[in-house]
Amino acid sequence: MSFRRISAMFLRHTYLYRHSFTRLIEIVYWPLLDLLLWGFVSVYITKLSAEGQSTPNFLGIFLGALILWDILFRSQQGISVSFLEEVWARNFLNLFVSPLTISEYLVSLMLVSLFKVVVVFLVSSLLAWLLYSFNLFIIGLHLLPFMINLIIMGWSIGILTTAFILRFGQQAEVLAWGIALLFQPVSAVFYPVSVLPHFLQVIARYVPASYVFEGMRAVIMGQSFPAGYLARAMILNFIYLVLVLLFFFRMFKAVKVKGLLAHMGE
Repeated sequence: MSFRRISAMFLRHTYLYRHSFTRLIEIVYWPLLDLLLWGFVSVYITKLSAEGQSTPNFLGIFLGALILWDILFRSQQGISVSFLEEVWARNFLNLFVSPLTISEYLVSLMLVSLFKVVVVFLVSSLLAWLLYSFNLFIIGLHLLPFMINLIIMGWSIGILTTAFILRFGQQAEVLAWGIALLFQPVSAVFYPVSVLPHFLQVIARYVPASYVFEGMRAVIMGQSFPAGYLARAMILNFIYLVLVLLFFFRMFKAVKVKGLLAHMGE
């Protein structure tokens, strides 16, 4: 064992952090997200206990939230990771030497994303029923607009991630795995928006997923269908998707002008 060789390899990896903002952020990013998410879950449960309240079908609410969140997460990854697979294979430039347009490419990624979401949803729902006797389909036809909103939000995040990777290259690849989770604490996945501090409640009002999960809890708890929540989520999703598409096309044009397409994957 040579201390010099060990220290050399240690320094080789630690020096990477001096010139990589994404690596530095990653050290804080995951612990912070875990602390926020499960901290607010603990606050929610403690608040219910202190007020002597009980949450009907608490297990169902958590399992439903997990399955619906996975829809958003998989729809985002269906776009960003599928894009990265072309980058890793050094096939991205070849695609655009062909007659394939960037619009056609995006639509194909959305279809891949939709396929993954359907498979994951069916598997998750089946396992929830077999292992925990939880039937997500008790939500009924209301489940469809919930899912559509989450898929569209996932697409927006995935396209945004792809635009950043196009522009900044491999340094931005970490976004494909973590950017969707950035929205999880303010999406009220496992707890109501009212649990959040005021400034996070303000942010949550502009996150479409927060309305979906609030609506999901209301339906599971036997309340009326929250049509107002779903309408707000759909409006926000439409605005964000249009803005993200405009941003993506602008980034793609800039990348072509700078000649960066030829260096994707290197």
